[in-house]
Amino acid sequence: MELKQLYTDLILEYNKDRTNKRKIACPTLHEHGHNPSCGDDIDIEVIVEKGIIKDLAYTGTGCAISQASTAMMAELLRDRTVEEGLRLCRLFLDMIRGKVTDESALEELEAAITLKDISKMPVRVKCATLGWHTLEMALEKELKKEGK
Repeated sequence: MELKQLYTDLILEYNKDRTNKRKIACPTLHEHGHNPSCGDDIDIEVIVEKGIIKDLAYTGTGCAISQASTAMMAELLRDRTVEEGLRLCRLFLDMIRGKVTDESALEELEAAITLKDISKMPVRVKCATLGWHTLEMALEKELKKEGK
């Protein structure tokens, strides 16, 4: 199978996956994100207990790339500390910006590493990063609330 096809198949698979595309009954964090250039909208909801991301879900509308990227993020960050979640968000964003290119450093992004070539498609960068930026803002607020 060609790498481009594998990339496309993975995005389509995550775009269709509804495991984490849902509302959370009583989230401790909520953040809204919007991409005005294409109209993508996302709401990130998180339950943080004792500094751990216990649940992470999203709702909203957007292109396959924004939805798949956010689904990958939710899968990756559940059961991580808030600090670890924030670090991985920033690693993903640095990968998309082309600041981190070392494959071994990016392996911990798991499925999200497949989006690294989005950096070569400027029109799609905001799509891929919408959920990650939105969660980054929510986690930063959580850390400030905790005094960290």
